[in-house]
Amino acid sequence: MTEDHIKKLTDQYIELSFSVTKRAENLIKCQIGDDLTNDQHYILRYIVKKEVCTSTELAEVFEVKKSAITAMINRMTEKGLIQRERDEKDRRVIYLTLSKEGKALFDETEARIHKLVASLIKKFDQEEIEQFIKTYEKLNKVILESKDLQMGE
Repeated sequence: MTEDHIKKLTDQYIELSFSVTKRAENLIKCQIGDDLTNDQHYILRYIVKKEVCTSTELAEVFEVKKSAITAMINRMTEKGLIQRERDEKDRRVIYLTLSKEGKALFDETEARIHKLVASLIKKFDQEEIEQFIKTYEKLNKVILESKDLQMGE
């Protein structure tokens, strides 16, 4: 591939990535409503999958400072969505779980998001979607490997 071709593809990727990411986030935000931010929804989603986690774990997974996660967790706790529980052996460790209200809100918003995504997926045939997911997974793997290489430098 020539440098010009690589530049053209790079520009095309950056423009598409920006457009898709912004529009998809807005579509999801419409499904979540005013009760949560997109980031708060992703936190609820993570806790649902893990059942229990810590703020430190969330900060690592979401690649943000612990202070940013703490602020989000505080707001979500005030809304009654997340519960904190201290480790009995090490009082410095605080475990996070979803409250009943948090789980109910997550289930409600997740159902709306699934309906939205299903409506988008139906515009593609199965082979296109499967190939897209495979390619997206590969892109994610390449990015993670690139990040690991940068961290090692």
